[in-house]
Amino acid sequence: MVRVAIVCKPRQEELRRLLPELVAWLRQRGYDPLLDLEGGQYTADAPAVDRMEMRWQAPGLVIVLGGDGTLLSAARAFGATGTPILSVNLGFLGFLTEVRLSDLYSTLESWCTGCHDLDERAMLHSELWREGGLHSSYEALNEIVVSKGDIARMGDFAVHLDGKLVARFRADGVIVSTPTGSTAYTLAANGPILTPDVDALVVTPICPHLLTLRPIVVRGDASLVVKVEGIPNLALLTVDGQQAVELNRGDELRCHRSTHTVKLVRLRESGFFEALRNKLSWGER
Repeated sequence: MVRVAIVCKPRQEELRRLLPELVAWLRQRGYDPLLDLEGGQYTADAPAVDRMEMRWQAPGLVIVLGGDGTLLSAARAFGATGTPILSVNLGFLGFLTEVRLSDLYSTLESWCTGCHDLDERAMLHSELWREGGLHSSYEALNEIVVSKGDIARMGDFAVHLDGKLVARFRADGVIVSTPTGSTAYTLAANGPILTPDVDALVVTPICPHLLTLRPIVVRGDASLVVKVEGIPNLALLTVDGQQAVELNRGDELRCHRSTHTVKLVRLRESGFFEALRNKLSWGER
């Protein structure tokens, strides 16, 4: 029996109706549903476990009920397993979560019969090095951000590419993003839009104190290092806007393309430009 993991956005009252119905639909077709702890708050019709523990249950499919933030969390939880993810938009923007709630069951039917595509997205692997040793490592679907704290003073940063200095500068921070993340924080910081299939990474300074310092696009297999050379009071590493780690002066973030990818279930070829037009009003006059 194929197990199906269901990952839910917290505090969504519509899940109280939706989850029992979805669990019953899956069981009628011979699937074994498994809820995360957020979903377990709304129904006892299926077992519930911690989201990070779901991967060890070897699901054949992950259903995400939420917004882009819920999908990012699921991507980090299941990125190493390669499990396909079907994401249903219950959030506000839903740039990555393309499936509408009204299309949930028709999309699931297509997955059951194999009539679907897998949109494979690159992930970013980052390692925090402190005092010459590896402190921790992270996987991101969108981006990692090195930024100053909450007072209005900039930090000092340095960026190296394949062992060569790119620039030293003062700024509010630095973003290293995947093509998927180019339409997230990087876009808000005036970075370029990359289509998801481009083999590249983007480095974007946040509010730099140099008018000539612009975002750069580097090849996908590049090795990037972001070093914290000076901080006014606090510096933070954030991963996909959801994990946060306090940084010290001298810390280095070593970033490169991950060996893992995220596989998104799609009913048709990539609707990337449709999403740009509909979600971000891209190209409208």
